[in-house]
Amino acid sequence: MKGGLTLDPEASQLVTRCWAVVSVHRGSRKRFPETCVEPMPTADAAIAHADPARHRHAAEVMGPSRSSEGLRLYYLVRWLDAT
Repeated sequence: MKGGLTLDPEASQLVTRCWAVVSVHRGSRKRFPETCVEPMPTADAAIAHADPARHRHAAEVMGPSRSSEGLRLYYLVRWLDAT
């Protein structure tokens, strides 16, 4: 289990680890709706597109995963930027 998300080795193509820019105020939240997450091809691309002054932070995330409410969520693995 990683951040409240149980991974099934048989379904690894459904939920994946990826780099992203997450548009949120940084805090204690560990999961984000897909509307706040912009997947990026590499960690360097995520860092380049981040803008902490506009609350856009580079991160490593896992997802998307469907919540019990029917939302598609991404789970924070770690922040990439220093702020």
